[in-house]
Amino acid sequence: MTLEQSIEYFSILGGVEESIELDYFDDVFSMVESNFVQKFSKFQTLVSPSYLLETPYREILMAVARGDGKFYSVLRKARLSAGIGEEIIYELISLNVLKLECSREQPLKIHPKHKLKKELRSYRIQDKLRFVQPFMRFWFGFVTYYKNELLQGDGSAFLENFQNNYERLRTLVYEQLSDTLLVKHYESSTPLLSHGSYWNQHSEFDILAITSDKKLILGECKYKDRKVCKNELTKLKAKALQSGIKVDVYALFSKSGFSNELLGMKDERLLLFDLEDLKVLL
Repeated sequence: MTLEQSIEYFSILGGVEESIELDYFDDVFSMVESNFVQKFSKFQTLVSPSYLLETPYREILMAVARGDGKFYSVLRKARLSAGIGEEIIYELISLNVLKLECSREQPLKIHPKHKLKKELRSYRIQDKLRFVQPFMRFWFGFVTYYKNELLQGDGSAFLENFQNNYERLRTLVYEQLSDTLLVKHYESSTPLLSHGSYWNQHSEFDILAITSDKKLILGECKYKDRKVCKNELTKLKAKALQSGIKVDVYALFSKSGFSNELLGMKDERLLLFDLEDLKVLL
């Protein structure tokens, strides 16, 4: 398989690929139809433990898969109280179904005699919930919503939704691979003290990393069928400025390469990685 095909299959089957036999010559949409529509019941048995398919576990997992993963946003979307919801979430973490990605946002600093602006008073820093296995994210993000139709062999609505929103699956996997690539890139010179996605009250970033010599790297990942242009770098710089982030190095990751203008820039503060660069992780 090509690297691109591997990413596509892994974004759907990661974590259960050893349990099934597939024709890897199928394109990803044919694979999804022949397995998740025609063999729905068989694939449903791969969700373990099976009670995850029932209320209220299902609602929690669907909220994580179909939203931004922020802890209290998940509880709100699942329509569960904080007490019950938190208990279920920590059970799912103990089962290695979910994992917690801690926020690195710093609390707001205010003078004791000053009050927070009205729009900031209800704001609170939130950790994010992530799936350990891509397969579970795919199942609760795309499949379980159409369970009744799929049990009767009707996959039309499921397949239409998958084709319209499949980008979300590949994008997150590509972001995680890009983060690992950045760790690899720096490991022999100035290893990273911290890395991963970053979010605050102003914006969200695919990657924010800090090296052992305290340089801050801000990264953007684009899994698109077109080259990344300088405009993407300009937008990333504007987001950083709005969020008050002082960046030392910008890193762009692109599935389809970069424009000649970006490639021609001689800037030691800019790193460019394409799909071929991921081969060092194999």
